[in-house]
Amino acid sequence: MTKFYKKLVIVCVDDEATILTSLKSELRKAFGEEYRIEIAEGGEDALELLAELIEEGDEIPLIISDYIMPDMKGDELLRRVHEISPKTLKVMLTGQATIEAVANAVKYAKLYRYIGKPWQDEDLRLTVTEAIHSYSQDKQLAQKNYQLIEMNQELETLTRRQAKLIAELQEKESYLQALNESFLRFVPRQFLQLLKKNSFLDIQLGEQIQQEISVLFSDIRDFTSLSERMTPDDNFKFINGYLSRMEPAIIENNGFIDKYIGDAIMALFSGDADRAVTGGIAMLQRLADYNTTRTRPERPPIKIGIGINTGILILGTVGGTSRMDGTVIGDAVNLASRLEGLTKEYGVPLLISDRTFRALKNPENYDIRLIDRVRVKGKSEQVGVYEVFNADPPELREGKLAMQSNFERAIVSYHASDKEVAIRLLEQCLQANPGDTVARMYWQRCQ
Repeated sequence: MTKFYKKLVIVCVDDEATILTSLKSELRKAFGEEYRIEIAEGGEDALELLAELIEEGDEIPLIISDYIMPDMKGDELLRRVHEISPKTLKVMLTGQATIEAVANAVKYAKLYRYIGKPWQDEDLRLTVTEAIHSYSQDKQLAQKNYQLIEMNQELETLTRRQAKLIAELQEKESYLQALNESFLRFVPRQFLQLLKKNSFLDIQLGEQIQQEISVLFSDIRDFTSLSERMTPDDNFKFINGYLSRMEPAIIENNGFIDKYIGDAIMALFSGDADRAVTGGIAMLQRLADYNTTRTRPERPPIKIGIGINTGILILGTVGGTSRMDGTVIGDAVNLASRLEGLTKEYGVPLLISDRTFRALKNPENYDIRLIDRVRVKGKSEQVGVYEVFNADPPELREGKLAMQSNFERAIVSYHASDKEVAIRLLEQCLQANPGDTVARMYWQRCQ
């Protein structure tokens, strides 16, 4: 179907029919059928004609009007035309218009041009050509401005949408980051690093590595009796208050907590065994600070035992399709737990195995003494057990250091079944340092 394009309309207004006929003829001669020419014999007729043309959707780029007309002056007509069709260009055609009339037409009707009567044909043709060209340019500019406004509105809409999307993405990113941080409280970052994973999302069931790791077990002494005197709410507050003080001591020494088992802690230290021993000492020092706040009968000081062992362990993920956990497997874990249990028997807070002792890069930094050799369940060989007493109260620590030579000779004599020498040396140790629980235990063994 061919689309119909309406011609541009030029309106000519004059009260003399001969002038209108002449004007229309001249325009037909100059422009042929390019434009549609409409005429009106007075101001009121012109206004009615314009109203009809506008209602029919015609474009009126130009109106040419006489000035002297009986019903309405030309400047008044052009002013009213401007009110109803401001884009239409106005040309006044007369030889009798006053300067004031022309000025009014310029001011109130945006008069485009003034042509005197009688007009020159070439002047009329050029005026009409330029007027319609100017109208077309204004129209194109208006269309471009309209398109630009539309584009700006679309851009503004897109910008708002983009800002909204960015805000939503940032919100989701913050949520995912918070979610990731929350998961890292269950799956430690160091665990991911050991498995060479960037995110917990990358972990698959059954992934594992073998590595030398130091395992630390700690437990609160007589926790059951403490717990029985507290309400469930107080129990949780107490455990969380205690654990929140122990955790930094482990993390600050490059360890991480593998799991909490009630009041017990299982922590792992990869790399130097020194980290685990330093971490254990730091835990005891923090415990001493914590105990300064526990001086009331209902808040008695607490004691803990720590056992550390070093060995080749398998670290990985175990579980099923719906529940998975990270853990370590190996004999070194069992021995670390056994050492923690032995702290009760020897009455000391921190024990390490000979495997951890041999793995120390800087053993001279620690106060260490060999206190026994034990046989591990299911194993034939004996394991050396060492006490680390850096965190002992100053008087007890100094006494152990002063009597360390006598103590070690007493232990050798005891295992050589020379109990008389062992008793004599142990009595010297106890006389100088009555709080040495290990020396007292050996003295009792010798009786």
